Amino acid sequence: MGGSTRVQRRLRRLYAELQNRPLNFDPHDLPAETPGTGWHIDDYRQALPPEPPGPPIAGGSWEIARRLVRDYEFADPAIIRHAYRSDGPAAGRDMLLEGRFYGLRFHFGVRVGGLVDGVIEHDGRRVRVWGWNYRTLQGHLERGQMDQEVRKWLDTGEVEFHIHALSQRAPIPNLVVRLGFVLFGRATQVRFHKRACRRMEALTVAALAAQRRAPTEGTN
Repeated sequence: MGGSTRVQRRLRRLYAELQNRPLNFDPHDLPAETPGTGWHIDDYRQALPPEPPGPPIAGGSWEIARRLVRDYEFADPAIIRHAYRSDGPAAGRDMLLEGRFYGLRFHFGVRVGGLVDGVIEHDGRRVRVWGWNYRTLQGHLERGQMDQEVRKWLDTGEVEFHIHALSQRAPIPNLVVRLGFVLFGRATQVRFHKRACRRMEALTVAALAAQRRAPTEGTN
């Protein structure tokens, strides 16, 4: 119990320190394309169970996925997890993340840059979107921004999870950590994104299945 209390105190202290840390990049400098910029641009889309056309339905795939995105549940805790935050995502709010990298653990901060919540037009189609992004703070191993959204195409009922990330390696003073990140950082980053997509699909499918079983189980 004492060890757990000490860990929680340390995490609260680290989280409190984030408010004094600036971003480690200028969001206005994020590139639109990768060639010659030194930035990685990753874009992933994962199809989720569809719904009938029209607005999202109560308890449906979009609503479940929205909760998972809000709570950062799509992140594989074997790679990264949120170690401490005061509440759900809101612009300007900080998160303390714990990264796991080849047996090592690192704590670093990100700050929510903004949220999107509404119907947008995309290639002439109306899409119901909910999502948010976070940006890296000073002390992070990377610098950049990651957007995570759940979308529903209102004309067809298709639902998808979308990740869009721009990143590059940040200055890392520790030589061992810097070398390890040069060798394995990019591969770990790609693995995180791919696992996030698979995890979102699996968790959404499982939640829908649990809802279908609930009425039957309740009658026994």
